Amino acid sequence: MTSVEKMKRIAVVGAGAVGLSTALNVQKMLPNAQVTIIADKFGKDTTSNGAGGFFRPYTGDFHVEDRQLIAQWTKDSWKYFSSLAQSPQAEETGQTLVSGVVVNNISRDEHYALLASLVYDFHKIPEDYLKRKKWNYKYGYSFTSVITQTPKFLPWLTKKFCEAGGSLVNKKLNSLTELAGQYDVVANCCGLGARELLGDNSAFPIRGQLVMVKAPWIKQFFLSDDDIYLIPHDDKIIIGGVREKNNFSLTAEKDTRERILSRAEALFPEVKGAQVIGEWVGLRPARERVRFETEVLDCGPKGKLPVVHNYGHSGQGITLSWGSGIGAAQLVHSVVTSSRSKM
Repeated sequence: MTSVEKMKRIAVVGAGAVGLSTALNVQKMLPNAQVTIIADKFGKDTTSNGAGGFFRPYTGDFHVEDRQLIAQWTKDSWKYFSSLAQSPQAEETGQTLVSGVVVNNISRDEHYALLASLVYDFHKIPEDYLKRKKWNYKYGYSFTSVITQTPKFLPWLTKKFCEAGGSLVNKKLNSLTELAGQYDVVANCCGLGARELLGDNSAFPIRGQLVMVKAPWIKQFFLSDDDIYLIPHDDKIIIGGVREKNNFSLTAEKDTRERILSRAEALFPEVKGAQVIGEWVGLRPARERVRFETEVLDCGPKGKLPVVHNYGHSGQGITLSWGSGIGAAQLVHSVVTSSRSKM
């Protein structure tokens, strides 16, 4: 590596799953650079910490022009998560292989084609089975996928980042231009914070509310297209949920909690009476199109600041985090390589 690369100072803005994954991949591609994560929220305070962590890529959530990119991120993420789930590190990193079903009222074959090519034992569920289960859905898919428990995964990623020489800065930025002169490249993984930090009003929240119950006897996941889902995490089940576009409220609503539980109990009577041990409300950072591009900011007397944007993953932030982190790190590497060649 050249001495020029050694001097490169790279900031990653945002400490959720996407930010941490981006930072680690930047470290891998530019091992002599100085990488710093800057965020006003870490660990349990991030939206990522409350995610169900169910690996289920669904291309229908994304603009048709982005689907090739999303497919590559999905493949890279699957390779990473599935390898962790089958490694001695799985208990610490929080990945497990879990089987279950997804049910819908319209065929999702096209949008699940990528999922079918990656996960284990993917097959359609016969309609008569759905009827016997008294599930009021026309289509079903069964498979084995990875579930990531983010309260384990985020601290592990943070530890790996720091062990590789990374630094953490707890700070609320008002503008990315503040970083000009301090850093040579910025990877912006600020999620919904893009509204305030960048003035990007095309970023919007999709509010989610989850209920956690102690039910170690439930071992399989379940997900429906009307947002009823059960996701096993160790000895508890994450039960959801809602997808409320442009709802900014972080207050857990009693009526919503009761509706979530009653819908789950109607499908799975064995949930009834399980002890409620927690609740979570979060704002999924959505955008009509994921923002993934390089921009050069003019910071006046401080000069130019190259920024790699990587945000707006909606409810698939965990699924896409590692793959998009690889992609963002590649863009950062390109910026560094380009600037080096001009010297």
